[in-house]
Amino acid sequence: MKDSRISITNVRYASSGLAARLGLFDATMIVMGGIIGSGIFINPYVVAEEVHTPELILGAWVIGGIIALGGAFIWAELAAAMPRVGGQYAYLREAYHPSVAFLYGWVLLLVIQTGGMAAVAVTFAKYFLELTALPLSAGLIATLTLAILTAINCLGVRAGSSVQSTLMVLKIAAIVALVFFGAEFLARHVQFFRMAENVAASGGDHFVRRPVSFSLLTAMGAALVPVLFSYGGWQTANFVAEEVREPRKNLPRALVIGVIGVVLLYLSVNFVCVYVLGPAGLAGTMTPASAVMRVALGSKGAALIAVGITISALGFLSQSILTAPRVYYAMAEDGLFFRLVGWLDPRRRVPVIAIALQGVAAIIIALSGRYDQILSYVVSMDFLFFGLTATCIFAFRRAAKSQSAGSASQTSGLARMPGHPVTTILFVAACWLVVINTIFTYPRNTAVGFGILFAGVPVYFLWSRKLKRSRIA
Repeated sequence: MKDSRISITNVRYASSGLAARLGLFDATMIVMGGIIGSGIFINPYVVAEEVHTPELILGAWVIGGIIALGGAFIWAELAAAMPRVGGQYAYLREAYHPSVAFLYGWVLLLVIQTGGMAAVAVTFAKYFLELTALPLSAGLIATLTLAILTAINCLGVRAGSSVQSTLMVLKIAAIVALVFFGAEFLARHVQFFRMAENVAASGGDHFVRRPVSFSLLTAMGAALVPVLFSYGGWQTANFVAEEVREPRKNLPRALVIGVIGVVLLYLSVNFVCVYVLGPAGLAGTMTPASAVMRVALGSKGAALIAVGITISALGFLSQSILTAPRVYYAMAEDGLFFRLVGWLDPRRRVPVIAIALQGVAAIIIALSGRYDQILSYVVSMDFLFFGLTATCIFAFRRAAKSQSAGSASQTSGLARMPGHPVTTILFVAACWLVVINTIFTYPRNTAVGFGILFAGVPVYFLWSRKLKRSRIA
């Protein structure tokens, strides 16, 4: 690692040509939109299958929230130190080597982003068809949805952000409705609430409390995997750093405010799910949000939350299409991808080709029917680079010390990881423990993910050789 390559001030901060049109509210909605998908309406039952008491179920979501908040502070510091287009790509390029950054962009395009988008698009299509009963295929609806959102984002970052913010507000409304009606049901059935507490405390509800042991620790570790996956996504806001007004101030604030907001929403949802359904009831349904609303409001409640899940899935897609193409654009700007991908629409100042490329890739995966298999190794790739990106703080802080006091002061307040280096090391360890867990749990699919990662190595050398030849010429 060469700290001399890193400039925290202005060496690599020449304007990319992107338009800075996003404010604090837009950035906060992007942070929350990147985290909240359809998972929070489903994943609580997966956690309840692993740990069987209200305290442990809610504890898993609290631990996950703490880790996510740590990630928010780390990415806030990185954003303040280097508000560059591409986010993680730029940090890895500066702290380590362009090859590391390229590999991140490579798996983002082929695995992490497009695989997740394909799965969510099909989830949206299934709920949409269930609500509308239209005689169409899920593949067609998923394709049309991805195509429409891609077209909207090609109209400009303001148009894409407006749609994303609107959908995010609707997502929050759906979660608040779930919490409100669930809590209102509990308030009307105080005896039911107390009975649920007494049953859980006595080791009933089909589950027996386990003493502290290694098996309990491994169960909690397994429970944290879907929790951390549900909390992931804050990092995508940094992809659009150069399109945020006053990014050194607004982006760190958006990250911390957005993640805290999501943690509060998630804990509220899980509290309602645990105490309305009970731990065993929660573990026994694959659609806990629908089950809660059905208990509280009957079939109308289940239909209402289905609309909320549909909107939530749509909002996640909108956020993904808005943010990730900036990474491919940054790669093209560096000469490590097709130059055409780095083309900006001269009037709207957005990377139209990069946006379209990601949309087409997601559509292909959605139509292939292999998106579910891809999702099983999205987690390993995502958390591998989470941990690696967090270590960039060490390089950036070392570089800041060698520069003026004015540069160092740019990373203060919210844009500072509290408790560093201990907290940063713990965050990195948590991320890589998730990777290790997925390797042991899903060895075959994880191997495919690493295979795609390593396949990017020769591709990088081909692009870098092409870049060197073009510079010589």
